[in-house]
Amino acid sequence: MSVPVFEEFEPAADCGCPGCARQRRDLALGVPVRAGGHPAAHGARRALVLVTAAGVVLGGGGGAVATAFPPPPGPLTPADLTEGPPRDTGTGADTPQGGREPLHGAPGPGADPSPAATPTTSQISIGALRRTTRAEIINRAKLWVTARVPYSMEKYWSDGYRQDCSGFISMAWNLRSNEWTGSLDRFADRVDRTQLQPGDILLFHNPADPTRGSHVTIFGGWTDYTHTSYVAYEQTKPRTRKQSTPLAYWENSDRYVAYRYKAVVSGTGGTGAGATPTATPYPGVAMFGTGANNAYVTQLGRLLVDRGGKKYYSRGPGPTWGEADRRATRAFQLAQGWKGKEADGLPGAQTWKLLVTGTGKDIGGSSGSSGSSANASGFPGRGVFRPGQSNAYVEKLGKQLVKRGFGKHYLSGPGPRWTEADRRNVEAFQRAQGWRGAAADGYPGPETWRRLFR
Repeated sequence: MSVPVFEEFEPAADCGCPGCARQRRDLALGVPVRAGGHPAAHGARRALVLVTAAGVVLGGGGGAVATAFPPPPGPLTPADLTEGPPRDTGTGADTPQGGREPLHGAPGPGADPSPAATPTTSQISIGALRRTTRAEIINRAKLWVTARVPYSMEKYWSDGYRQDCSGFISMAWNLRSNEWTGSLDRFADRVDRTQLQPGDILLFHNPADPTRGSHVTIFGGWTDYTHTSYVAYEQTKPRTRKQSTPLAYWENSDRYVAYRYKAVVSGTGGTGAGATPTATPYPGVAMFGTGANNAYVTQLGRLLVDRGGKKYYSRGPGPTWGEADRRATRAFQLAQGWKGKEADGLPGAQTWKLLVTGTGKDIGGSSGSSGSSANASGFPGRGVFRPGQSNAYVEKLGKQLVKRGFGKHYLSGPGPRWTEADRRNVEAFQRAQGWRGAAADGYPGPETWRRLFR
């Protein structure tokens, strides 16, 4: 028997067999961008076809030529729908994407006519974006999961968004155009991974070969208290999926960056100033107390430090429950006017709610008893004055800053959403009090609030 050899196969222009048709498509996608080819197909691999020596067919004579073509994709199997490891390497190398472009088909209300209508980094502002809630982002993502939208960098779903990873994010964030991993950050603020909330994204943009290797997922929530894995919504081959994923991804984990959509608003619906901030649910009393060692203890400690409990910690806070956590928790409970078992130093559901929503009184008393009636509601807590927060307290703070002559950084507003203008105005007020360094960081604490409203 002759030995089979490998050689490049050039498809015939008039041949209609599946192999030649596929080869012609691959070759067309391989055309350089400057020559009119698709940007995501640059460097596409040319298929190799096994051609046996003439006259040899599995050891028999004759003049037939055996050509092996990749089999067509088969029907869905149960493995396609399970939450196991992904079929690809996880690097995103098998999920090429298209570039920035308008929505496919007739533009809907408010849609941009061309990708050029999307502003540059310096031009994008919250006012130019469609507001949405976290619940709405996740619900839109679930629509594609339920519909099992096939992955494609060339096709568009009925909503006009491209069926690749960046088109999926564009859809979930309700953007006016199809973006790509090189532009999604323009619509978002970078956040620390510890601050991830449902609707945020984890983005890996590969500048060395942007259209291949880059990938992006939607953060759907932590899978457990260790915060080492999360529920990821993503568009990848063969279709949209939702599954438990290691933080930040299967590979290139350290290169994924967390981002939060600029126009996300608090609550489950509406955009009103009084919307309730999104908060981590109470994990249960078992997460605290002697012997506890988990991320919730660390989160509790940091919240207590923000509310005036720093003096109780000589180091940390950390994941191991200690006497410092108990004393700081008890001090916060006493500040609310609680007595007896209500101030035992172990956080219950109500203690946790006040801490994570930035409400209630701070340790040491932050209601400002020496202030005027303008401060009757008391300092609401540092947690409500942070990037991404939108509530009535932010607007109240801004109006008072303007009233006191510290509103020069507002180009519009003030409004309910915390912005850099709010921070700079607060910083100016703090510096006017003679404070410097960390005491004038632009984030209001109990004393800033008391002086501003007295």
